[in-house]
Amino acid sequence: MREKKERVIFKHYLRERSILFAANIVIILIFLAIAALYGYDNSVIHMLYAIVIIAFIAVCAGIVDYSRYRNKCLNLYDVLSKRDESDYYLPEAKTLVETLYGEMVIAAEEDKRDLVSELDEKRRDMADYYTMWIHQIKTPIAALQLVLRRLSDAENSEEQVVKQAYEELFKIERYAEMALYYARLDNMSSDMLFQECDVSAIVKRAVKKYYLLFTGSGLSFSLEEFECRAVTDEKWLAFAVEQILSNALKYTLKGKILIYGIDENGKRCGGKVSHIVIEDTGIGICESDLPRIFERGFTGYNGRMGRKSTGIGLYLCKQIMDRLSHRIDVYSAVDKGTKVILGFEQQNYNVTKA
Repeated sequence: MREKKERVIFKHYLRERSILFAANIVIILIFLAIAALYGYDNSVIHMLYAIVIIAFIAVCAGIVDYSRYRNKCLNLYDVLSKRDESDYYLPEAKTLVETLYGEMVIAAEEDKRDLVSELDEKRRDMADYYTMWIHQIKTPIAALQLVLRRLSDAENSEEQVVKQAYEELFKIERYAEMALYYARLDNMSSDMLFQECDVSAIVKRAVKKYYLLFTGSGLSFSLEEFECRAVTDEKWLAFAVEQILSNALKYTLKGKILIYGIDENGKRCGGKVSHIVIEDTGIGICESDLPRIFERGFTGYNGRMGRKSTGIGLYLCKQIMDRLSHRIDVYSAVDKGTKVILGFEQQNYNVTKA
């Protein structure tokens, strides 16, 4: 292996220095030609003496130059063989070009480390989320098993038990869907189809989807009529709306949930609106937690109080709304409920209507 490297190094050295060797030979020939043209006595012989001396010096300089070239190449081979190690050092740069190449290599290595760190962080976040998700999905599964056991009990109402079973199955479906959207988030741009959509219709379908949980929650519910159209991706926007409804149901123990539209001045409106409000009378969010509610994995005070929050729901909503070029704002206070405002700016795209 070492002999092969030596041959490769010598071959490349001759190739890289070939122009210099050729230039020296041409210069010598020019001097000899000039001396011959003028016809000085013994000038050619005298010139040959000088050529021998120059050749000797050139050979010595070439040996030194090749030795430095060889050592540098061997050092680079050694660096290449240790590229998987966390730290390695390049040979000392002798020229500006070598210095620039060295800086480029160091910059590329730093970029690589940053990328690896980012990927490691995403992997840890993904592992933490799925660990929490597994514990979270166990709850409706255990509840479903309990419901099925109760189904065999003649003293319980069969209709009520079946309803509870459907509720738990719906929760399992929602958790699975949430994990799927979380896994697709990094490649969301390739899965989007922008078109002009009826946002009010998307909201109504989301409410209809959660009808089973609404009826079993004991909460009063109000969906006001409004008109809102926006250029968006229907599937991703629907998921964000559903996630907000899910949070409203999860954290509202009593009271009501309201959905209505407001205009650009913030006034409640039943006509054309640019913003939609999903408001509840739930437990609310601590003021100190509000600046961080859109961070991945942040559960806040209420999320840590035995409610098994993953801290992913609002993070997903924020990411989706940002990539759809919409707004999402949250206003809340402890024990006074939460108000989520979805904003849809007018966008001039040439798209088809849905």
